[in-house]
Amino acid sequence: MKTPAGSECKYFFGDYYRGRSHEECQLLGPAWTRSLCSTCPVPGIDRANACEFMRLRGEVTRPIGAAFQRRVKVTPYCEKTGRSGFDPHIGCGDCHPIPPIFEVKK
Repeated sequence: MKTPAGSECKYFFGDYYRGRSHEECQLLGPAWTRSLCSTCPVPGIDRANACEFMRLRGEVTRPIGAAFQRRVKVTPYCEKTGRSGFDPHIGCGDCHPIPPIFEVKK
């Protein structure tokens, strides 16, 4: 579904049937506000990586130098390999290995 920022996100839900205006983020839960969608990295991650085993854990954080800004921090987790802490745009590297034609030869 399209977020208030205009990008597609599988975690965003909006109920507008017959005048309702209920919106929520199923990744962040009650900490979500509409303004977080404009800087959220999740739609970009979903466009870059479609791994069926990758799960995202999201939390709302405040950068050190910014007192009033809130950002979404995403931590990926691979259910197949049990790894976490990798770049979510690329993936863990075990579920979908890079074909040999694209590997850099030393």
